Amino acid sequence: MDMAEKIFFFSFLLQGVCCRDFSISLQEKIEALSGSCVIINCRFEINETYDKDLTERATGLWLKDGFDFKKKVVFNPRESSQNSFIKGNITGKLKDKNCTTVFYDLKSNHNGKYYFRIETEGKLKETFTQTSVSMNVIESPRKPTVQLYVEQKEVQDQEEVLEGSSVSLRCSAETLCSSPPPTLTWSSTPRIPFSESSRLQELILISDLNFTATHHQHRVTFTCTITYQLHDKNKTAQNNITLHVQYAPKISSSCSCIIRNVSVYVCEVDGNPSPELEWHLSGRPVTNSSNTFISEERLSSTGLRSSITLHQSLSHTSTLKCVSKNIHGNASQLFLLLPPVKCLNHSSVLIEVAVGALVVLTMCAITYTYVRKQNMKLLQARSEDATKSILTNEAALQENQGDPVSVMTSSAEATTTNQESVIYSSIDFTNSKPRELAKTESSMGESSRAREVQVIVSEDVITKQIGSKQSEEELLVDSSQLYATVQRRNP
Repeated sequence: MDMAEKIFFFSFLLQGVCCRDFSISLQEKIEALSGSCVIINCRFEINETYDKDLTERATGLWLKDGFDFKKKVVFNPRESSQNSFIKGNITGKLKDKNCTTVFYDLKSNHNGKYYFRIETEGKLKETFTQTSVSMNVIESPRKPTVQLYVEQKEVQDQEEVLEGSSVSLRCSAETLCSSPPPTLTWSSTPRIPFSESSRLQELILISDLNFTATHHQHRVTFTCTITYQLHDKNKTAQNNITLHVQYAPKISSSCSCIIRNVSVYVCEVDGNPSPELEWHLSGRPVTNSSNTFISEERLSSTGLRSSITLHQSLSHTSTLKCVSKNIHGNASQLFLLLPPVKCLNHSSVLIEVAVGALVVLTMCAITYTYVRKQNMKLLQARSEDATKSILTNEAALQENQGDPVSVMTSSAEATTTNQESVIYSSIDFTNSKPRELAKTESSMGESSRAREVQVIVSEDVITKQIGSKQSEEELLVDSSQLYATVQRRNP
């Protein structure tokens, strides 16, 4: 309740005490959010002759856009809420002449002027036609109010703030009537860290941001959003303010380079108001001449870039300085007049390091891929050689089944012969005893091309190499040990 409403209400009380006639105190206008509720503050006074009729059993009614209680009644607590035009509840005690009422679930068709009527079981039945409350139901909430305070004094929007000042941003909005109550939140563009505090003061929700202004907050937009949580959906509204901060010049970057017979020095500065920039050579201001050339470029409303080109004949000079200033202060950057190898600043160093790392990673990836491919090819070649050898052995076995069979010598023997070609031998299986095989070896040693060796063949190898069931049965006659005569064939 604002000051005007308090004065009006106080005048109403005085009038009631002095005159004791029918009167009522209502807000002239009231605003409500569609889908939410509204509170109508209401107090009335009656003629003293009806005091005895005003009891606990009194009933309050509301009429809309007229006083004919037979046709215009839109709220009657004695009737079912389903049959009422508007849902609500009289929260005040009528016996105490308090007719404060809450209406719920408001819609746009609830717009209009409302009149209060009191009815009792006695003669007291009165419609207060002299005063009404005008209700306006809105679909979207009103924007919150955003205010800027500097050193606890309110300033207008767009007014600039000096860096280092104590700043407060205040957002306020009427709570209206909702359950749960609305909330206020802050955001910024670009995003910066901040803290906020909220409080409720006489049905006004307030949220404050308190901080010390810096140049980082120049041209930052702060947005305040109010959110109403209704039963079907949330409704929001927002307002914003852009902060303008004034600050002394700050040199953001500098670099130097040599091009043929001249040296180039660059200086970038930022400040608000936009600063001026000068070059000092050995403590004296420098202007354009045959040995020096100065150029400037405006980067933004607060930024400036300046470069100076010096002939190498001035390289004996001890110092070079760029000096910047505005109404809030100054800044400077000292250069040593030593001919650099190339233009160098922090950004270029980081870029070169990143490029170098990328090249190293690329070379490692290429090397890894190449080595892996070579290993795969080697393994594939070995696999193919082994496959060919197995196929050759199987073909030889099938060709010589029942006759002397060809087998491949062991890997150990192949190694000793410096990885010669595969050597095949003819094996002649018999059931003779070992000593008989020895005699056979002696007689075969006199042959001109043949060389004989005694070979012991295990049962598992014989059964894998020979698929014939008949051969398996003959070999299983003496499963402990089999002997064969091997005749080596030259490839």
